[in-house]
Amino acid sequence: MTNFGTSLRDLYRVRDAKRKRASSYDTTGGNRDFLRFLPGERKDICDLKGPGCITHIWMTMAPLDDSIEEYLHRKVILRMYWDGEEQPSVEAPIGDFFGMGHGITKNYSSAPLQMSPEDGRALNCFFPMPFGSQARIEIESEANDPIKFYFYVDYEAYDKEIDSPLRFHAIWKREITDGIEDNISNAMFEFGGKNTTGDGNYVLLDAKGKGHYVGCNLNIHNLRFTQEWNWYGEGDDMIFIDGEPWPPSLHGTGMEDYFNTAWCPQQEICTPYHGIILGGGPNWSGRISTYRYHIQDPVMFEESIKVTIEHGHNNHRSDDYASTAYWYQTEPHQAFHPMLSVEKRLPLPDVLPFNQEDMKKNFDY
Repeated sequence: MTNFGTSLRDLYRVRDAKRKRASSYDTTGGNRDFLRFLPGERKDICDLKGPGCITHIWMTMAPLDDSIEEYLHRKVILRMYWDGEEQPSVEAPIGDFFGMGHGITKNYSSAPLQMSPEDGRALNCFFPMPFGSQARIEIESEANDPIKFYFYVDYEAYDKEIDSPLRFHAIWKREITDGIEDNISNAMFEFGGKNTTGDGNYVLLDAKGKGHYVGCNLNIHNLRFTQEWNWYGEGDDMIFIDGEPWPPSLHGTGMEDYFNTAWCPQQEICTPYHGIILGGGPNWSGRISTYRYHIQDPVMFEESIKVTIEHGHNNHRSDDYASTAYWYQTEPHQAFHPMLSVEKRLPLPDVLPFNQEDMKKNFDY
């Protein structure tokens, strides 16, 4: 295949490829342009033969009666498999994969991922996804009711081998972070102590192989109820490359700094490579959703990578974290943890009916 980019400057170049699409269109010529999924049903929506590269994915869904099922986007799982592999390279709740957690959607736009009107329910992805012999995409619905599922998978088909051994990956995680007892001064809770190992950090990605990390979205539910200063994000990012010891080559200065913002932000903003989709409520209460995509500055690794961030300074905070990390690497990749059950994927209520120890047990893999 010919090497060419995707900038405006490259649009005039000759492209040695065939443009293809798999979609849910009604093959009878009618208007039933969707697939029907029953509760618990798991099936492929496309099985492409290579070599080729997926260039764009659009998806949307709804119950058959067009109602809005609560947390539907945490109940439906998206998986992708490359070149005949049996374990998925992509596995995430569909809403989280497309850039926003908490089981909800909202209009926003980044370079690789967007949620578009109406109310963010049109899901778009522009991450390129090359494959050598096969690309298979699977949907599993654990919705309460039957759903209709619409999709486009746009791709290029080549008559030569793909020009890279790296394949696209994405993994979703959720955890009630393990903090400390909140019976000290607020200043000590928010700023005290020193982290000189990185042990106990929230881990967004732990991968082995050769490749590059290209970003994440992080969704936090602030579980600390206090009238005192309740900023959730004082933790530093620490990215350990190829098994290096602490301090890692990439050590940051605070959560908002990693996400390219500053000064404990709540203002919502969407840029091509970073943004805040949800800023939280008064005193940083409630739900937060933010993203950082390393499109211009991928993080390369030869053998392994561990992408982590403190949950509060020195890992003092116990909050509900859920993240999706995206990267490219050689195969085979490490097997993922089993996906949490649908009950354990759903967001917590704003007023919590049980203690944090119970919550931690609830999300054990």
